Amino acid sequence: MNDKPFTEWTSMSDKAIAQRIGAFVRHHRMEQQKTQEELAGAAGISRSTLSLLERGETVTIATLLQVLRVLDQLQVLHAFEVQEKLSPLALARLQREKRQRVRPASKKPGENNHETDW
Repeated sequence: MNDKPFTEWTSMSDKAIAQRIGAFVRHHRMEQQKTQEELAGAAGISRSTLSLLERGETVTIATLLQVLRVLDQLQVLHAFEVQEKLSPLALARLQREKRQRVRPASKKPGENNHETDW
């Protein structure tokens, strides 16, 4: 199913990518032994809209998400997660602000300064 390496996605046309998405949906629908009618009904879309999606035609993102949810394939969205990265300069600032050592608490005036036998 995923015979094209990730690096080739950039060289594909939008139409070719849409067709790959459609093939992905069709593959998982058939793997789950669902008809277009069953999947479309469960996703709350028409069978013709699902057919458009599977052929790589234009559909909304909301439609794609509904179908992926019913197919239990929302994990493909992990590719869209944004991970914050600290710049080396920001990391150095954080390291500088971090405590380097712990000092014993200073004794206040009037406290008993002698040790006990306990």
